[in-house]
Amino acid sequence: MTASLNEKLRAVKWGKFKYKDVFNNIKQGRRLKKDDQEKGNIPFVMAGTTNNGVVGYVSNPVASFPRHSITIDIFGNVFYRDYAFGAGDDTGVYWNDTAAYSSNTLLFFAVAMQRSLLGKFSYGKKLRSSQSKGFEMLLPVTEMGEMDFDFMDSFIAELEAERVAELEAERVAELSAYLKVSGLDNYELSGDEENALKNYQSLKWDTYNLKMLFGKSTRGKRLKGEDRIAGTLPFVTAGEASEGVSAYISNDVEIFEKNTTTIDMFGSAKYRNYRYGADDHVAVVHTESVPMKAAIFVTSACHKAAHTGKFDYGHNFYAKDADALDIKLPTKDGKPDYEAMKLLISAVTKLVIKDVVCYANMKVEATKEIVASEKNEMR
Repeated sequence: MTASLNEKLRAVKWGKFKYKDVFNNIKQGRRLKKDDQEKGNIPFVMAGTTNNGVVGYVSNPVASFPRHSITIDIFGNVFYRDYAFGAGDDTGVYWNDTAAYSSNTLLFFAVAMQRSLLGKFSYGKKLRSSQSKGFEMLLPVTEMGEMDFDFMDSFIAELEAERVAELEAERVAELSAYLKVSGLDNYELSGDEENALKNYQSLKWDTYNLKMLFGKSTRGKRLKGEDRIAGTLPFVTAGEASEGVSAYISNDVEIFEKNTTTIDMFGSAKYRNYRYGADDHVAVVHTESVPMKAAIFVTSACHKAAHTGKFDYGHNFYAKDADALDIKLPTKDGKPDYEAMKLLISAVTKLVIKDVVCYANMKVEATKEIVASEKNEMR
């Protein structure tokens, strides 16, 4: 939250309110075994936080709880529901059918209730709604000591507006970061990139030996974990976690140049756009002289040829295996068609970035729609 919202929380007056004074209906759901649940369109809520406690959609004749309710499960997890739903016997439901609380007010209630229950319930001590009627929550109050609905409504509205602004900023920052990393200034396909995608099926392919293309591969050297000195040089080992970077070191090791490809002991190939060290379970293919996007294409070809299940703990992939590896690449005039590879990788990169941008746009627009609908309900 921004400083202004925090200041508002500090400046407002607070009062204690019992759950039973805020809600004139406090009920427990009814048990419905998983095996008895029949598929339908009624959200069915049980204890847990995954998917906000919605475990499925049923058609059983369950008790239907009204929209604009708050649920609290046996562990004290609180959620506001802006839809009608059914609930299991491990969930309590709270609503008021005489007070027209707005969505924003109910959201504020939910947060206040969550804070009042924090850390009090677990598997060993489960909450039942009947126990909670006398529980108290802190809420903003007016000078007269009554609940300050105007404050709660405006605070949640400002909080939602702030979140929309954050999402907008995140969207711009993400796009900028993706473009920068990819060496691009936009994600629109050029004519050449569009043609590269259209003509992919008509490309001519040939088989090439890695050693013939890039010279002998280099095997890294072993450096035990206890001998590694902390530093800034990425040290590559076998594995998928963190792209195989297991540590950052300052040891005096052989440094491999960026724009090269590593293939680990399992045959998993990865492109490296930075300088690094490598252990003896890693083979380095020297693609330095190949354009970056073409080198990424070559890495994919290496992975496809080497990561076939042939190599494992009992049969490691080494530099000699890289030298013997044959890969398939687009070809032109008897040589690898690096220009075609560059265009294809560039096109795919832009399409991926465009998908990310579209997803971010959808996320922002969905948030705006939710905020707008809640404002309409408040009118």
